[in-house]
Amino acid sequence: MKETIRRLDLGDEFYTPEGCFIIEVSNTPDDPYASIARARVAPGVTTRWHRLHDTMERYVILDGRGRVELGELLSQEVNPGDVVLIPPRCRQRITNIGQQDFIFLALCTPPFRNEVYEDIDDTLTAENDHLSISNG
Repeated sequence: MKETIRRLDLGDEFYTPEGCFIIEVSNTPDDPYASIARARVAPGVTTRWHRLHDTMERYVILDGRGRVELGELLSQEVNPGDVVLIPPRCRQRITNIGQQDFIFLALCTPPFRNEVYEDIDDTLTAENDHLSISNG
């Protein structure tokens, strides 16, 4: 790795099918150990259930109020300064419960690659629907 300063460019933001906006702040071959993305979730939006294979993720909450659902943990509110640790293959989603954009950094080790992402929203929704019918 070579010493470098990467500048955040809001014009690089793109929308993902997961339901949030992303800027890849640092995800390049010259840093083979980690990637950093800035994520933005609009008010009232819940991202899709997903998990990352072979990749550990950390959310560093920067702005706004969110509710994180993670693995077997109970749903919890997260605020600026909080850090969420997400092991590989752990189901996750996040909801913006505030009135302004919810913004956090997602740090991945090893660096994020599209092929490690798995959308599991439909699977979990079907399981929850089945449980509701069975218990109803």
